Amino acid sequence: VRFANGKLRHPDSLSFTVYRNRDTVHPRKRHRRILVSETERLCYVGHNFGSEVMKCNSLCRYFVGVLDKNSGQMEVYNAEIFNMQPLLSAARLLCLSHSCLVPLEQGQFLHLCMLGGIAGEGSTASPGWKLSRKCGGSSGLCVLLGGCTGCFNVCFCLVQMDLCIEAFGTSKQKRALSSRRMNAVGNDIVNTAVTKAAANVIDAKGVTALMQDMAQDDVQNISAFLPPCHEDADRPEHVYKFEDILSPAEYDALQVPAAALANITAEEMAKRAEERSHCSFVLEELKFLPTDEKRRDHKARCLWFLDTLIKFSHLKVIKKKHPMGPECPHIISRKLMKNFTSLTYNNGSIQNLISASMKAKITAYVIALALHINNFQTDLTVLQNDMKLPESRILDIAKALRLRVSKAKGVPGLENDENHKLGTLSLPLPVQKAPEGQRKRKKMN
Repeated sequence: VRFANGKLRHPDSLSFTVYRNRDTVHPRKRHRRILVSETERLCYVGHNFGSEVMKCNSLCRYFVGVLDKNSGQMEVYNAEIFNMQPLLSAARLLCLSHSCLVPLEQGQFLHLCMLGGIAGEGSTASPGWKLSRKCGGSSGLCVLLGGCTGCFNVCFCLVQMDLCIEAFGTSKQKRALSSRRMNAVGNDIVNTAVTKAAANVIDAKGVTALMQDMAQDDVQNISAFLPPCHEDADRPEHVYKFEDILSPAEYDALQVPAAALANITAEEMAKRAEERSHCSFVLEELKFLPTDEKRRDHKARCLWFLDTLIKFSHLKVIKKKHPMGPECPHIISRKLMKNFTSLTYNNGSIQNLISASMKAKITAYVIALALHINNFQTDLTVLQNDMKLPESRILDIAKALRLRVSKAKGVPGLENDENHKLGTLSLPLPVQKAPEGQRKRKKMN
């Protein structure tokens, strides 16, 4: 340890107490320690977290050697340096009732409890307060205010610190104290001001306008999970640009893995369909690969990435560094982890999770890519079955993408081939609307 206000003359007379965080699982909290020491005059506290922690612990490693005199062997242990700060206790307590002052001895405070307005037996405090115990060496004054609402702590450490700053603080500390006091506003004043401001806004704009603003906010929240939309585009292919789905570097990286799809034979296609190694959308589109080499390669790359997105959406928690296998290019794996997962804390470690919102984002990018593959018209029901989504979910995402949804007959042999939903991207784009609340269930007769 190191004491901030000087050196100890008799270090052997000190006793230390170490407190550690109860959360032994959290990767940051489980290492937090508080070291407490008490002398006849002052209490000292040091900790290894927060803004005042010593930076030398993060720059260097410290060790302590303990020598066994009998065996002559030394055991080495990891160590940390704690900067012990003195804590000043107040000399007086300001009661919250009748503005009375309770004198206290230096370095001690009174622990008071209010018992529904009835003074405790032998009480030396004002009416309604009971002296329950007397503690020494406290860092502050603590009052438990009770009654029908229970007890809560009122700490006066800030008052002590402010008094010290007023008497001994630097000019910078005094300016900060003055600024903090000027900005301090009571909760009742804030609540009154907020209520009055809300009433003024409602009177000025009206409930209808506020509801429209809320709907617009919902639309903006939905747009955060959609590909960038260029509403002023003059052609459908420019509404959701291909470069926003696959960058040129990512597109180039797909050449090698997509070569197997570009050169697939009828026998291999039948085998993959039997093994279900690809989703239904990809298996169906492989039957119609263009004969032109350049167009064939382009469609194969798009289909490979779309198939990878759908397989990636079926995962829940990403535990591997390369979840899609070694054949997936590194730039694609990094794109999937960065853009389509969210970080979560579980079992003492940070993991990548595909949440419901991330699955909706993957679905939006799958639909946008399918539109580029199929001349901006795609079968939403096939994608819905591949993504394992309810129909209402994929229809909400399609409408958020500004698609026109119509009924169509699906490809024979697929599930529900008589009742498919077709999504079409055409100009001008329909007006964007926020999704409505939960749909009402039809009454059963």
